[in-house]
Amino acid sequence: MKTLIIIPSRLSATRLPGKPLLKINGLSIISHVFKKAIEANIGEVFVATEDQEIADDVSKNGGQAILTSNKHKTGTDRIYEALKKLGKKDVELVMNLQGDEPLMNIKDIKNLYQHMIHTKSEIGTLASKISDEKIFDKESIVKVITKEKLVENVFSEALNFKRKLIDNSTNIYHHLGIYCYELETLKKFVTLNQSQNEIRNKLEQLRALDNDIRINVALAESSPIGVDTEEDFVAIKKIMEYKTK
Repeated sequence: MKTLIIIPSRLSATRLPGKPLLKINGLSIISHVFKKAIEANIGEVFVATEDQEIADDVSKNGGQAILTSNKHKTGTDRIYEALKKLGKKDVELVMNLQGDEPLMNIKDIKNLYQHMIHTKSEIGTLASKISDEKIFDKESIVKVITKEKLVENVFSEALNFKRKLIDNSTNIYHHLGIYCYELETLKKFVTLNQSQNEIRNKLEQLRALDNDIRINVALAESSPIGVDTEEDFVAIKKIMEYKTK
């Protein structure tokens, strides 16, 4: 199936401004992410950004970038504009890989892609097991509640996404920053108004659930930290710099 990976990225992140261009091992976070996406080898990779500095950095490091509007409320709206600008024919799947996940496992990206091909789901994403209890209270780490227990080869339906858990739900996992959209679902998603639930929780995936668009979740092998805060950046920097020693 013809697939594109589009990575939304912008400098004006509220918690850690300028984070896509922060460097680890001499390379910006956004460039680490697009190189991971290229290594997954499932389709062409583009970075969608409103910032010329990000576009320049991506180009300098061998990637392809598309400049988009600075009016988008979410990353999905941004990737759809990029998709339209690209004008690529016969695209069936669009993968949205978050620009702040430089530790995303390539095997997990491929696994999500395979699930989407075999199940013809509307939207697919990944989640990992929670081994540290502190994650339940950390609002910067999104949790997903699934219908069934996540094990290998299960692509369970997502029941809800939360930043903070206040109930005793079962099947709770750490949601990772990646989505794969069936093309018609992506087109439909961007025509929908932001739901109150989405705005209140700052989680765009709730727009899909609130409009009866199903999201399926596969189990990821690894549990990467996304770069959301200064603390996350320091932790990821240590991990990635240690790996190259």
